Amino acid sequence: MGASDVNLAELIGSRICHDLISPIGAITNGLELLEMVGTMQGPEMELISGSVGSAGAKIRFFRVAFGAASDQPLGRAEVNGLLADIEIASRVKVHWHVTEPVPRNQVKLAFLALLCCESAMPLGGSVSVTVDGQDWTITATSDKIQIDTGLWSGLPNGRFAEAVTPAKVQFALLPETARGMGWRVSAETASTRIVIRF
Repeated sequence: MGASDVNLAELIGSRICHDLISPIGAITNGLELLEMVGTMQGPEMELISGSVGSAGAKIRFFRVAFGAASDQPLGRAEVNGLLADIEIASRVKVHWHVTEPVPRNQVKLAFLALLCCESAMPLGGSVSVTVDGQDWTITATSDKIQIDTGLWSGLPNGRFAEAVTPAKVQFALLPETARGMGWRVSAETASTRIVIRF
């Protein structure tokens, strides 16, 4: 995958997320109106509202992770808001220890790293994100980490023994996107811990 392929993938990701977030927002507004007038109540309404909320949160997160990114800064409050929304339907708790605004393209790398970690944590766990100067560290801990050796060993150079599936596309995008920014990804895995640095 070359840099032009990544750019094209980012543009496609941005377009899909942009086109989907508007109708989901409209559905959310419609549900709020129905709730206000008392037309719909009960567990069915809660199920629909929860599903729409989860879908909207994922699309906003994916827009950063898979969409086109610039060096426009994202503040801690905005990032924590995104993470709090997706955590509602997730077993993984993210601790964002980055206090200052950081460029969106760096947050993109962190979100891709989070997705890599999440894929290895089927029982849930926690992920800590820190930055020291220009050095990012994403540390995931869980009682049980499931490592796909082929994916994790190929993460630093972006070369994998087998074709990467759509569910694991973050493993291919993270090193390629980092390389395009002049950075290199490293990963350490253990039975209860993963550390990704770039």
